[in-house]
Amino acid sequence: MTPTHPTFATTSSPTVAFRAAAAMAWREIIRFVRQRNRVVGAIGQPILFWLLFGVGMKSSFRMSGMDFSEYFIPGTVVLILLFTAIFATISIIEDRQEGFLQSVLVAPLPRWTFVLGKVAGGSLLAVSQALMFLILTVAAGYHVSIFNGLIAILMMIVVAIGLTCLGFCLAWRLDSTQGFHAIMSLLLMPMWLLSGAFFPIAPMTADASLGQKLLSIVMRCNPVTYAVAGLRGLFGEARNNAMDVWTPSPLLCWVITVVFATVMFYLSVRSTRRTTQGDLQ
Repeated sequence: MTPTHPTFATTSSPTVAFRAAAAMAWREIIRFVRQRNRVVGAIGQPILFWLLFGVGMKSSFRMSGMDFSEYFIPGTVVLILLFTAIFATISIIEDRQEGFLQSVLVAPLPRWTFVLGKVAGGSLLAVSQALMFLILTVAAGYHVSIFNGLIAILMMIVVAIGLTCLGFCLAWRLDSTQGFHAIMSLLLMPMWLLSGAFFPIAPMTADASLGQKLLSIVMRCNPVTYAVAGLRGLFGEARNNAMDVWTPSPLLCWVITVVFATVMFYLSVRSTRRTTQGDLQ
């Protein structure tokens, strides 16, 4: 009698792979619900920034009838997306230390399943918290049309995917949360600060100093700049066009944001194909 062997899901079964990714995304949501301090860290600090800087710089910052509180809304949204992406992907290091990541890597599933689950769960949490903040701004008197609001949600989803994938690539190569926080301070926060979220991007004029030109070039090469500019255009298009600052077109914002998210997802999948020292423990 020929012995029978159990059959396992393989990469030829996309249905099983997507169901596994959905299970991993749901795991991220459950973990988030059980760790309520993540809510405070992800949305509390950006709201505190918005309130403090909005009030503190209200009298000294005014552009085309827009006070700093209104100008800072898109930057705060991106900051919430960034913080949530950080907290979602830092769990990769914890999963490796607890042995969960090793069990996922040896499972008969394609590597993109794990990436998709992590990114989907983290992006869903990020967009949900950003929407909570936008509801607060509407209650505070800042309004946006329904159409622009729906388009803004779509852009927030793309931005959340890109930032979560970026955090995934960084966390995959690290074996300690301390190292991840160091990368956050050296790379992720400067990306947000130099995105036009906190101050506008000055145009490249002939009388600008070398430092101003270099700063403008760095900000224009920053992919987060186009996420902030795209959201700002949706929240106050007419007033933004009147600003005497450099503002990328909506089409360019969409192209850069989508390309950034696509490239980062590809790099995330590619990074999982490389075995790190922590995966062998």
